[in-house]
Amino acid sequence: MSSGGLELPPGDSSHEGGPAGAPGGVPGGAPVGLPAGAVSLEGGPAAAGSAGAGSAGVELDWGAEAWTEVRTRAQRAGRAYIWLNLIEQRLRSVVGAVLRPIYEPVHGTDDWVVAAAGPAGQEWVQRAVAVREVSRRKGYLLDSADDNVLSFLTLPQLRELMVQHWPCFEPYFDDRREIELALDELEVTRNVVSRNRALSRPVLEQAERASARLLEVLGGVSGSPSAERLPIDAVEDLVGDRYADVISVHPDRVRLQRQLPAEDLFGGARRLDAIGIGLNLLVQNFSGRRLVRLTEAGCRVRLLFLNPASSAVKRRERELGLRKGELSRSVEMNILHVRRVRAGLRDPSRFEIHVFDETPRFTAYLVEGQSSGIAVVQSYLRRARGMESPVLVLRGGGRGVPKDAEHGLFTTYREEFESMWEDSRPVS
Repeated sequence: MSSGGLELPPGDSSHEGGPAGAPGGVPGGAPVGLPAGAVSLEGGPAAAGSAGAGSAGVELDWGAEAWTEVRTRAQRAGRAYIWLNLIEQRLRSVVGAVLRPIYEPVHGTDDWVVAAAGPAGQEWVQRAVAVREVSRRKGYLLDSADDNVLSFLTLPQLRELMVQHWPCFEPYFDDRREIELALDELEVTRNVVSRNRALSRPVLEQAERASARLLEVLGGVSGSPSAERLPIDAVEDLVGDRYADVISVHPDRVRLQRQLPAEDLFGGARRLDAIGIGLNLLVQNFSGRRLVRLTEAGCRVRLLFLNPASSAVKRRERELGLRKGELSRSVEMNILHVRRVRAGLRDPSRFEIHVFDETPRFTAYLVEGQSSGIAVVQSYLRRARGMESPVLVLRGGGRGVPKDAEHGLFTTYREEFESMWEDSRPVS
């Protein structure tokens, strides 16, 4: 969900409060003395204000540091609110689907929720009825679908209905304890967001994990392995169109692998195409035995290496300041490794190895599952190794992809790979 990289949606210090060198002494602009990730405006506008409010004794202006903290608060609260909103809507749907058929035939369309709440919930359900009537009178009900008592119940009240009537829900859910623990974790975040108080980054990340787990338990996400490698979160669904199919950006490959280890990236793939100089992300981080099992399970693999005997390798060695032949030997070792993998397969035709002689422009791993795909792409920089180059993670195919996905980067790199593959030579 979030990582050390620059995520889309935002999840790092550069999106949550400015660079680490921002005024205040700690990353994210937090004042000195606060723990990392905390945001405080305890002093209010006057504490960070400039001298532009005159000599009346109260300074009302906000300085750059205060605005940075306010933006951080708003971004974190907004991200948490989206998750809480999703959970509340999903739980409302589940409660309605299970309890309405039981109570509505006896108590009617308007009173079945009151009857389900029973004496124990009399106070909060009557409060929800009163709020509904006020909303009707003042014209706050913009959608007729919300003109019911169930729509005015809060997350704790929906939870109470579920707990009171657990025998009705038990046939649909295996573990009541898991649902209650996830809702307990969310209650802290809900309390902070509803009162517009500071939300720390660890609490936000905990809420995201709990929300994703709860949505899965309540049947709100797909169960396909390819979708679970990098789950689409609520904020990506909302702002994804702004970034085509780019879902996260990382300063280097190390930070990428903290969020997306090689096992999560390649495991469960049905199609794996990779192009680059030595393909170290795959060869050095995913064992040969796993590659064999992956291929035997039905995955088609196509690997495209830079020809270790080409002049392009020599130019790259000079760019990186490597000794003559150092890079070419490394590429040769990687090719020998994947050849041994191919030799151990019952059907070697599903594992193809090619080399190309052109100037390498990027490295890309295009991984597709049954219903969705992920691509990891890096451009080659003149003085930086692949491990040190910025990384783009792209979403390709399946759910959550923008409607104009044909204009996304996944398609662009897929077409580039196919073009290079056509001009490449097989390795015997």
